[in-house]
Amino acid sequence: MQGIRSSARRRTVVGAAALGVVTVLAACTGGNGEGGGGGGGGSSSCTNSIPNGDAEQVSVWAWYPAFEQVVDQFNETHDDVQICWTNAGQGADQYTAFSTAIEAGSGAPDVIMLEAEVLSTFTIRDALVDLAEYGAADRADEFTEGAWSDVSSGDAVYAVPVDGGPMGMLLRQDIFDEYGVDVPTTWEEFATAGQELKDAGYDGYITNFPINGNAFIHALMAQKGWSPFTYDAASPTDIGIDVSTPEAEEVLTYWNDLIEQDLVSTDEAFTADYNTSLVDGTYAVYLAAAWGPGYLQGLSDADAEAIWRAAPIPQWEGEEPTQINWGGSTFAVTTQADNPELSAQVAQEIFGNEDAWEIGIGEAALFPLWRPVLESDDFTNREYEFFDGQQIQADVFLEAAAGYEGFTFAPFQTYVYDQQTQVLQSMVEGQAAPAEVLQTFEDSLLSYANSQGFTVAE
Repeated sequence: MQGIRSSARRRTVVGAAALGVVTVLAACTGGNGEGGGGGGGGSSSCTNSIPNGDAEQVSVWAWYPAFEQVVDQFNETHDDVQICWTNAGQGADQYTAFSTAIEAGSGAPDVIMLEAEVLSTFTIRDALVDLAEYGAADRADEFTEGAWSDVSSGDAVYAVPVDGGPMGMLLRQDIFDEYGVDVPTTWEEFATAGQELKDAGYDGYITNFPINGNAFIHALMAQKGWSPFTYDAASPTDIGIDVSTPEAEEVLTYWNDLIEQDLVSTDEAFTADYNTSLVDGTYAVYLAAAWGPGYLQGLSDADAEAIWRAAPIPQWEGEEPTQINWGGSTFAVTTQADNPELSAQVAQEIFGNEDAWEIGIGEAALFPLWRPVLESDDFTNREYEFFDGQQIQADVFLEAAAGYEGFTFAPFQTYVYDQQTQVLQSMVEGQAAPAEVLQTFEDSLLSYANSQGFTVAE
């Protein structure tokens, strides 16, 4: 999803959002979920033009790049409803605005773009409509298994999947070739390749391990079977927390060893310096989601002589291949929507046709989760000039998307990310071993959940 857009940044800024988590359970029983009060009123005017002024309007907040073209396509093909679109900010900025509207009981849009990882942060506040009663539950087979798992809870469906971030490895083939190092297929080979590059005279790093990686680091540990949270929106005050596991310790120990051997950097992700390092040869590998190729292409200082290739994410030797995901966006209907049924129609139909997806893929570098497009010959066989004609979807990301089974996030994910960053900082500074880091991480989450009134199962 990224590239021509700044969407890769939105994968990380969630951790900084002020979502009012300190009152998360109080909001469960509050009156914020009353329909009406601000639906369609999330903005006083539309960013886009409305060709059919007689039709009912549904307000939408979204920050997708090239989204105005998608909105125009929708409005031109619908007589019964028109989208009134506002960009209320990217990621954290929009979430903060939405949180403010929830507390106020008005001011939210009818339909809102949300990353899958924050859905439970808002369902616990009664801010999202269950779309199952509006036909969304019947569409599960139209999306990948993992995508559907991320937007549903039991029989409830809280959003419609749009784009995803199945993970792969983007690498500088010219660097590997120059130093005579084979492209790794396992994490064990990855560590060996990093040492071989260094021994051969390469003065960069095989990759970067950003402590502010948030969902990226979650994904790395999930590949080992890490499942830190048990949570069901139907029982919003109950949560299971099991962060400090042998699997998580093994993953953190692996990365800490690479850091200590100076094979991996720990630069903060999505800064100007980080972006430069991605494309100037400082990193031989960019561990990326399916939006990563577009992100690379969008960096203006990319080395024109570099030879990029895409390869599958490394796997752990002796274990079943496990696919992981970093990021993914959805459309949800807010409980302030004036007309939930019409809003549900909009949420399901914005990206419900091939013309909209031609814009989404071609202009915004989105990775579709809607099977009619995802599995189409055009998308599967698409060749990418940046990768010297490689069919990166067929070679890497389609299998990754098909294999991803979903991940359960906490209903206070912002706090989780904040604590994760803090404990990882202590690890990379040599102040705490991985086992200590994980125990501190778990203790902080247990303490927080108990202080917020959750019933916690470890």
